[in-house]
Amino acid sequence: MNFHKKPVTHVREVGLKVVNLLKMKQFYENVIGFEVISEEEDKVSLGVGSKVLVELEVVEGLTQKQGRYAGLYHFAILLPTRESLGKILVHLHQQGIQLGSADHLVSEALYLSDPEGNGIEIYQDRKPELWNWSNDEVSMAVDPIDAQGLVEEAQKSSEPWNRLPAETVIGHIHLHMSDLDEAKDFYVNGLGLEVVSSLGGQAIFLADQKYHHHIGMNVWNGVGIPALPEKVAGLHYYTLVMENENRNKIAKNLRAIGAEIVHREDYWEVKDPSGNSVRLCVY
Repeated sequence: MNFHKKPVTHVREVGLKVVNLLKMKQFYENVIGFEVISEEEDKVSLGVGSKVLVELEVVEGLTQKQGRYAGLYHFAILLPTRESLGKILVHLHQQGIQLGSADHLVSEALYLSDPEGNGIEIYQDRKPELWNWSNDEVSMAVDPIDAQGLVEEAQKSSEPWNRLPAETVIGHIHLHMSDLDEAKDFYVNGLGLEVVSSLGGQAIFLADQKYHHHIGMNVWNGVGIPALPEKVAGLHYYTLVMENENRNKIAKNLRAIGAEIVHREDYWEVKDPSGNSVRLCVY
């Protein structure tokens, strides 16, 4: 990620509860272009190099999602260049994958779903100096993408598409929430992020240190929707990475708003008001 300041609190890894581990692994490996970093009977970690970005885990008794719940809207894979986005656009088209797309002014994005219906965004950022800020909010839109320009960018390279580039990271995550005001209180007053864009009472976008967003949240599934049940496939957790000093401060703020933090060996875990599990990790 290109930021004016460092280090920032950002999303590092997304964990999904899955029904068909083999099918999902093959999709993320062959279609998305991740490498398998580690594999167990009930769990597969995928990413680039040694960097885990997505973890797939089978949970006993899990069922496919039916109905509307809080949880994942999409997680977003950030590519380093426009050329790499063009290459994966061509690759996904050749694979026959149904795609959505949008020019968000701050970025260009492709949208698709995995075999179990989890939303995925694949995008590349425009340079931060090209983002338009007004009253501490960044301008974003849903304009048509320049698909032809992306394809031409890909064709400039003599190298064909071959998995995701080593610089690939998780750029952000976008969540369905049951109540935006409760969620905003948790993410702003607890986790210390700031609102950088809003869409009426429907959606808000939050970030650390003036990124266009690390967390998106909406109530498009309905206000008051229940948390994703433990035995239903979908978002298992996501990680937020931060400085150790900042994590201690965040933990204090979370406790002050009544959130419960569980200390694990490698991370601290807290649930947002809609039941999404957030793992707080340090650099």
